[in-house]
Amino acid sequence: MDRRSFTKFALSGLALSFLSDSIGKAAAPEGLLPKNPPPAPVPAAPRVVSFAGKPYARLLEKAKAALDSHAHAFTLRDRIAIADFNAPSRDLRLHVVDLIGGQSSSYLVAHGRGSDPGHSGWLHSFSNEPNSLASSSGAYRTGDIYFGQHGQAMRLIGLDPTNNNAENRAIVVHGADYVSEDHIAAWGKCGRSEGCLAVARHMLPQLIGLLGPGRMVYADKITVAGA
Repeated sequence: MDRRSFTKFALSGLALSFLSDSIGKAAAPEGLLPKNPPPAPVPAAPRVVSFAGKPYARLLEKAKAALDSHAHAFTLRDRIAIADFNAPSRDLRLHVVDLIGGQSSSYLVAHGRGSDPGHSGWLHSFSNEPNSLASSSGAYRTGDIYFGQHGQAMRLIGLDPTNNNAENRAIVVHGADYVSEDHIAAWGKCGRSEGCLAVARHMLPQLIGLLGPGRMVYADKITVAGA
């Protein structure tokens, strides 16, 4: 073999070797080829929701404890409502709190005339007695939505000894004309209910939409020692 033929033969062999190597790599099963594994996902840190700066923070802690003690009564634990009767009726004192996201919305709410005989605008006492016309304290489960003498309303089922007559007393959430910004502008306070959680008529659909049946409403007044 002359020198020119040898060089041509060597170059052909080199090309064939390169081509065979490329074909081999392309045909190899994917699992046999080395590759970098995808990075492991970083778990998200659980969000700690704090309501420490809210005026109803202490009452909310009582409400959350009640939610745990009545856990068998609730399948929905994402949102609760608290009626903070430490505040006067002119204030937004019914708070719907999202325990997961941390948001809250607040509403005017009336207390019962039996809880404020002098119509001072402040709740002075609770009662669970029939015909007392008073507000009752404790944990409630929201019930059916219906239409009655007050229009749209939502039933409340009392879960504590302090409010377990709620159904017999027809204690519900309903709208009322005496709960409004206009009424407060004229009288400096809301009117009184007969023990129901009466709210502004135009806000009732939003409130019922946030709560719906099966969530907790907690009503109370925290008495400060020495006050």
